Amino acid sequence: MTREPIYAALFALLSGAAPFVTASRRLRHWSDVGPAEQPALFLVQKSETAERRAGLPAKWRASVDVYVYAHAPDDETSPATVLNPLLDAIETALAPATGAVQTLGGLAVHAWIAGRIETDEGVLGGQAVAIVPVEILVAD
Repeated sequence: MTREPIYAALFALLSGAAPFVTASRRLRHWSDVGPAEQPALFLVQKSETAERRAGLPAKWRASVDVYVYAHAPDDETSPATVLNPLLDAIETALAPATGAVQTLGGLAVHAWIAGRIETDEGVLGGQAVAIVPVEILVAD
């Protein structure tokens, strides 16, 4: 597995999926990302697992967390109404067409949202946060 092109392709795909003001592979806490810098997307490498089988090349499964920050434009707007379209855009980017899989330009077998999306829709303020788990399957 050649890691950097895979992670770079995922970052390029997701950071271009919606009108993110800030996008980085270096995580910042939401309290350090002001409303003018949002919506924001941060990609964090989490883990990699190799599956070895006798006589066959390794299958790699890489796990990534995608942090999405969105701030409500005013005190009357629910932050979830800003966050939800961003999550929809990420989901759409990872599922390019019915029956098709996201291969990151042929670098991976498949990349997809894997598991529970953690959200805080900002019920106590204007800040919304989501953590989207993404898995990438790569066969050497």
